[in-house]
Amino acid sequence: MTDPLVRIADALERLSPPPAPPADLHAHPAYIWRGDALTPARAFAPLPLDVLRGVDNQRDALLANLQRLAAGHAAQDVLLWGARGTGKSALVKSAVARVQDEGGAIALIEAATHHLETLPALFAAIAVSGRAFAIFLDDLGFDAAGDARALRSLLEGGAEARPANARLIVTSNRRHLIPRDIAEQSSAINPRDSVDDNLALADRFGLSLGFHVMDQDTYVDIVRGYADAHGLTLDPAEAVGWATRRGSRSGRVAWQYVVDLAGRSGKSL
Repeated sequence: MTDPLVRIADALERLSPPPAPPADLHAHPAYIWRGDALTPARAFAPLPLDVLRGVDNQRDALLANLQRLAAGHAAQDVLLWGARGTGKSALVKSAVARVQDEGGAIALIEAATHHLETLPALFAAIAVSGRAFAIFLDDLGFDAAGDARALRSLLEGGAEARPANARLIVTSNRRHLIPRDIAEQSSAINPRDSVDDNLALADRFGLSLGFHVMDQDTYVDIVRGYADAHGLTLDPAEAVGWATRRGSRSGRVAWQYVVDLAGRSGKSL
């Protein structure tokens, strides 16, 4: 008969299995940080950088910064902000992939925005690696300035700031990450202090890249780039009609149209 203590130990192990072994920091192009463990991304297949249209200035600035980071040179933390669907997240992934294709020793780590308090543990895990890491925080935003103070200390001035081989790459629909509540500011003892506190987080990013609502020509050019890359025949008027029905012109809407076009053409993407 099996010892009861052994059976209890086996049952506890099934309920709480041992943690997975640490991921090899040099073996994968992208990782996911889940708050307590770093795991390889199952599929990292971003769009080719040349397919992204209408973001040339943002592309060049981000790419140059990531190239410096991969080379071990001084690099900035980056905030990509602006209208939804304009290619912020796609650009981050594609730019990292381009640097990797160039031979740069860099990887992307996507961290959930609700795990910000665990970032010091992530920094400790990757600090010993000779590889560079772009820590990707997608669609970040805070409801109050107090919620953002932990991230502010990580960006600059904290006792456990990110190591030299890691920089934060953050996307947000808000330029300052925190909504500017005029009523709250006007009720403050010193309204200027309230405004300054709300803007202090965005100021800590050395590189801030804005993405704006695009005009029709840029939208059609984006659709054309996607269509050409996948061997699809473009009807510009139909593409414009698709955006009109959606009530928005953006890179996201352009891609959704191309997916529909590919499906109707009997092709997969």
